[in-house]
Amino acid sequence: MDQLGKGVVTVTRELDAPAQAVWDVLSDGWFYATWVVGASRVRGVDEGWPAEGTRIHHSFGVWPAVTSDTTHVLRSIEPTELTLKAKGWPAGEAEVVITITPRGADSCTVAMAEDAVTGPGTLMPQPLRQLAIGPRNVEALRRLAYLVEGRHRQGRTP
Repeated sequence: MDQLGKGVVTVTRELDAPAQAVWDVLSDGWFYATWVVGASRVRGVDEGWPAEGTRIHHSFGVWPAVTSDTTHVLRSIEPTELTLKAKGWPAGEAEVVITITPRGADSCTVAMAEDAVTGPGTLMPQPLRQLAIGPRNVEALRRLAYLVEGRHRQGRTP
């Protein structure tokens, strides 16, 4: 998680599902708008997602003020790490690091850190950015947990 540097808030959540179950949801790009706060729809997913360099074509915002952009994979280590560059212009781009740490056969810890890396979002002082990003990522992990744990309880895989 130290890839983003000092001052970046890392949020964590314990999940009652194995690390692979989390990875299975993350690796299905069509779920992206379900767990990412602010994403309103997925328009397309590159073949091979989440291999490094692949993209999700998504939109964010509330209709009718919806903006289309992309998120691409910077680093992918199944089933423990996914690093993304999320574009959301005109605000800019953010780097997001998600790590999955197994805690046993049927549980894991998911951690998420994010910060603006380019664009107007970087003009806001980092402590202020993190005040907004931290709670947003708490909600993102809550949504991800509902998806992962629900699918795991039902014995479903994507």
